[in-house]
Amino acid sequence: MLKAAYSVLPDRLKIEVRRLLDNRVDRKLLRAEERLLVREGEWLSDHGLADVLTREDWRRRQPISRQRLRWMLGLDPWPERTPLKATITGTIKQADCRIEKVVFESRPGLFVTANFYVPQDAPGPLPCVIYLNGHSTALDGAKTAHQTPSLWYPANGFALLVVDPLGFGEIPGIHAGTHRLNWWHWLSQGYTPAGVEVWNAMRALDWLETRPEIDSARIGVTGLSGGGVMTQYLAALDDRVAAAAPSCSTYTLGTQVALGLIPRQCDCTFYPNVYRMDFPEVLALIAPRPLLILGGRKDPIFPPVGFGQAYRRTKRIYDLFDEQDEMEPRIQLVQTDAGHTDTPASLVKTHQWMCRWLRDRAESSSRLERPKLLLESPETLRCLKETSASAVNDHVHDVWFAPSPAVPLDRGEWESRKKDLSDILRTRIFGWFPPGDIPFRTRRIRANGGYADKFAEFGAFEFDSEPGVPVRAYLLQPRERSGPVPLVVWIKRPEEHVHFPDVDEFHALLRSHAVLVLTPRFAARPLSGRAFTRIERTAAVVGRSVAAMRVWDVRRAVAWALLDRRLAISETTVYGCGEAGLAGLYAAVLDPAIEHVVLREPPTSHLTGFALPTILRDTDVDEVAGLLAPRRLTLLAAPEGTLACTRAIYELTGAGQAFGRAPSLPKAISRSLRPVAVTPGQGVESC
Repeated sequence: MLKAAYSVLPDRLKIEVRRLLDNRVDRKLLRAEERLLVREGEWLSDHGLADVLTREDWRRRQPISRQRLRWMLGLDPWPERTPLKATITGTIKQADCRIEKVVFESRPGLFVTANFYVPQDAPGPLPCVIYLNGHSTALDGAKTAHQTPSLWYPANGFALLVVDPLGFGEIPGIHAGTHRLNWWHWLSQGYTPAGVEVWNAMRALDWLETRPEIDSARIGVTGLSGGGVMTQYLAALDDRVAAAAPSCSTYTLGTQVALGLIPRQCDCTFYPNVYRMDFPEVLALIAPRPLLILGGRKDPIFPPVGFGQAYRRTKRIYDLFDEQDEMEPRIQLVQTDAGHTDTPASLVKTHQWMCRWLRDRAESSSRLERPKLLLESPETLRCLKETSASAVNDHVHDVWFAPSPAVPLDRGEWESRKKDLSDILRTRIFGWFPPGDIPFRTRRIRANGGYADKFAEFGAFEFDSEPGVPVRAYLLQPRERSGPVPLVVWIKRPEEHVHFPDVDEFHALLRSHAVLVLTPRFAARPLSGRAFTRIERTAAVVGRSVAAMRVWDVRRAVAWALLDRRLAISETTVYGCGEAGLAGLYAAVLDPAIEHVVLREPPTSHLTGFALPTILRDTDVDEVAGLLAPRRLTLLAAPEGTLACTRAIYELTGAGQAFGRAPSLPKAISRSLRPVAVTPGQGVESC
């Protein structure tokens, strides 16, 4: 009945009906693709610490987990502990304490501003609390906006160091690179501002150790929101933190992903999760040192379902340690009825916690004096009158990591480097690739092959790339050819519309080649900027990226053609324009069944696109492309000199003729059928 009604519609209405149906199908694909990311996040949370059953299990796991966290925060290897060049730019005297305006360099040119409160006439050495600020917008530094919760400490016998964050300090740095600016090269660099802020806090600890007023064995850390996240990272990585009290900042990845909260979080909340570590594992690194988790039942971005799960899973690790006092556990959870804020009640709990673990004897804050708080104006607390010309705060993301290694100078060096890079790709960048066999569950779908039906057998299909995640494939096979045929896999970009009467590039191939047009994940149609940001950031917290998932889809498509469609293939070529071509390149590097890669207008660096988590820590496109040698690599519509380092590697390995250029796709494909003359490489200059 519906078909009959459709058949009598005017052509204009048929086109509109078809468009609406296509949009519905595309939305269905998108929902399935996003649901997988939710399942991945929940799986990571459910299995994060499941295999740690004994104290001995955790002792073996702890150094590995700590090193991995360091690496994902950009702190492995540790930055050099260069001279702090600490200066006191001014002192404010009050009746009960003095306030020193502190400036130091955690790395050359990376300035940190802080206010240091020292009680007057208090017997030393003193316990000290570091207050790490969140993201309060203030031209004089976020430290000036959080005086009320922190001034209790110097009024009651503690020293206090209030530290500016990177994003909202007196010398502000860029904080929301992926959150608001679409700086996806941060993902490829593996950069998070959390790494910088944790390092700044560690150097603050270094500075406190130089102060004679401070007992360095009794330093606690606390903070709200972003400051609470930094409190947890710092305590996990630095044993000098004797007690920690993060507020409104604790979560599990599974709840963040399932509740759709990733888009609301700042860049510092997460790390590029290539080691697939859930946040309770970070918290467990603090054990058995005291940890007080504070949260609000109405907190919209760190809700109780998240911090409750994190507490229970972390407590299981704390329970493995014998030295815990059963009457006063070293880990506690305090909930208030508030939202994303500290309350008077939560501050009292924090004060009591610091008194319990940092003072010589346990002393309830309710019995301590509470003199009138003396708030200073932001201008008075400012440490710097002007920004130093040598400051790198505003571009620290560009200088935080050392450049990738240069191309090796001889063949032996390259063979060693090649093995290392292959291991990195397989175990870290693409370590999430699903193991084992996944059923393809192939379904034939309705689609029009246009003129291609005249020359080739046309079929439109969906198959599962991962369980429950279908991708679309159009397959054309020559009608009048027997025996094995070459296969060309065209990887479609979101902006490319597949209308076969318009696919002129493949016209000359239809009689002689099988052509598979693949629509990988999130490529059915262009995504809005907001949608892409949501998806890419969610993928990153479960250890993936959109680009990485498309690499898997290409590999899966080749396997589908061979195993499910049972094509007799003489040679496999992957082809794509721009970033789609890089999906084919990486798939080929990982899959020796792909013999030829054709790149049209390829990006030459991950700095400009195709984000793969942390890839730029070790390598870039030109060196990875060299891993393909001696298999064929052909460039289309690329300026002379494109991927010059790749060409040098091909020459070095004696496969220079396998790297080439072509004026058109058919001519590029024909290169794949020619034998390659291999000549010994004598070495190349570093690129």
